Amino acid sequence: MTSAPRRFPPYPIRGGRVRHKNKNRAPQFAEIEVDLEPAEAGFAFEVARDLTVDHEPADALPRFFAAAALGIEEQPRLPEHGVVIAARVVLRRAGVDTFGSHERAFRIAGHLAARQALARTEGAADG
Repeated sequence: MTSAPRRFPPYPIRGGRVRHKNKNRAPQFAEIEVDLEPAEAGFAFEVARDLTVDHEPADALPRFFAAAALGIEEQPRLPEHGVVIAARVVLRRAGVDTFGSHERAFRIAGHLAARQALARTEGAADG
């Protein structure tokens, strides 16, 4: 008998904070804090209304945030996780750097945030 894939996240996960920083090669920097909540179906990403980030050019921020959303959505979809994504994700905090912040850095931060959340839920399922 095959069990149905588990839903991700199974319960609210608050304050998932990740910092991605790489100085060895081309500089990369992204810092995000997200809340994940179970949803009926699919994936929804939003930026908290009170989020302010001081960065120039300001028009780069929506691209950074979209890249973080993509990273968060991609990670659980990997076959080894065996989950169905049903999540509402809220970006609560973001940190940027003038030279190291770009879409790739935020996508990686999104991957890391999703891995962190998956590890938290897997640990709870094992316990």
